[in-house]
Amino acid sequence: MYLSRTMMTPFTKKKDIKKDWYLINAENAAVGRLASYISKVLRGKNKASYNPHIDNGDFVVVTNIDKIKFTGKKFNEKKYFRHTGHPGGIKEFTPLTLKNKNKIQDILKLAVKRMLPGGPLAKKQLTKLKIYSGEQHPHNVQNPKIIDFEKLNRKNIVK
Repeated sequence: MYLSRTMMTPFTKKKDIKKDWYLINAENAAVGRLASYISKVLRGKNKASYNPHIDNGDFVVVTNIDKIKFTGKKFNEKKYFRHTGHPGGIKEFTPLTLKNKNKIQDILKLAVKRMLPGGPLAKKQLTKLKIYSGEQHPHNVQNPKIIDFEKLNRKNIVK
């Protein structure tokens, strides 16, 4: 079979990758929808140059994480599990217990982590997620592009 050089698929080189910074206000945002959007940006699926084996995603800064919302009764009834590695060592906790321990940022980080594929590339992509509880963040120097998450879809905001 004859294969022309012009028919080859172009792959993105490391030197051609440009990483942008995005700022998202999480006030009244639904956790699952926000995590889904963030995981897409972290992987680089919002770019035309997406390759699954290359880290060409962008940095995401999330503010007002303390005002994030769940739909329905998930805030009290959703359960997260982890295992200590010892027999009978399963631990369970809810978003309410995380909020009481002042670990509200772990709710979003867990949701995003579970939407990324497993492996070393996903761990590297997750480090580009920066979460802050208030309006202030130390990434003003990078001039992040503001994403109005509420205007992307009317269902993104929980009333």
